[in-house]
Amino acid sequence: MTAAKQLRFWLIGLGLFVLALWLLAGMLLPFVVGLAIAYLLDPLVDRLEAARLPRWLGTTLVLLGFLLVLVLMSLLLVPLVQGQISHLLEVLPTYATLVKERLIPALDRFIHRLPADDVERLRAAAGNYAGEVAGMVGRIVSHILSGGLAVFDIVTLMFITPIVAFYLMRDWDVMVGKVDSWLPRQHAETVREQAREVNMTLSGFVRGQAMVCLVLGVFYALALSAAGLDFGLVIGLMAGILSFIPYVGSLFGFVASTGLALLQFDELWRVAVVVGIFLFGQAVEGNVLTPKLVGDKVGLHAVWVMFALLAGGSLFGFVGVLLAVPVAAVIGVLTRFALRQYLSSPYYRGTDAER
Repeated sequence: MTAAKQLRFWLIGLGLFVLALWLLAGMLLPFVVGLAIAYLLDPLVDRLEAARLPRWLGTTLVLLGFLLVLVLMSLLLVPLVQGQISHLLEVLPTYATLVKERLIPALDRFIHRLPADDVERLRAAAGNYAGEVAGMVGRIVSHILSGGLAVFDIVTLMFITPIVAFYLMRDWDVMVGKVDSWLPRQHAETVREQAREVNMTLSGFVRGQAMVCLVLGVFYALALSAAGLDFGLVIGLMAGILSFIPYVGSLFGFVASTGLALLQFDELWRVAVVVGIFLFGQAVEGNVLTPKLVGDKVGLHAVWVMFALLAGGSLFGFVGVLLAVPVAAVIGVLTRFALRQYLSSPYYRGTDAER
């Protein structure tokens, strides 16, 4: 078989796979979540298996431990979050009044200082951009919800996902071996090498970034609560979760907590404490957590991760968000491989006669 026919074969296969993913995106959520859990927990099962524990028993113990941790965290956090949300609903009218009394007069004073032509242009531009941004965010959020969570509710997700994760973890090595036996013999070693690099990149980013999110979420929640900020627990936890998207979590937490602090506190030093918490958290994340837990060799740039998450959510909904980082890792590894091939080819070096 010629190289052109092989390339056409694999491109057709890739196109059919993407088409199937797009058509079935609405029902894939429990399976994608189960696959993610299996991927994250498989190293623990491998360690138990190396200690001469049967694979099925190791899978059961690891999965039960994981579910137990989730249940305990839910029992601990849900009442606290629920209490803060109830408090938010109570004080929301007060905050609305404060915004009307403090923010709107300040904006009016600023606007009156501007020339009339600049004010009109500013209002027109703000209206256009605000409408476009709100529309884009609304479309992405509605697509995410309708593409995943609206079809499979939480109860269904809770029942199907553990079953999928159990069978995937139990049969992980068998499935990997079966896929390996299907590789084209001529390129098997090259494919294995790229698969190992994808696994190293993906595991390094996902597991490392998950630890970064956990540490930041706990730090922000405790620090903001200790600073006396209302809803500091919820804002801190949300900032930690959103930190999986680089810079988004810190930006959300900084804007939300600073705005709330300006409304809640009359003393500027208390507002400065809230600002300092996020500046300190950002410094620790950039200089300690990310270099130590994620590292510089994973090959996933922050901008590439943000683009992948937004593109995945826009195209495939919540399933696309879950698949975005793995797909970004695969594309990154294949792009680096293609670049290495190009740099060692006559297309870059020139023909033998020219050299």
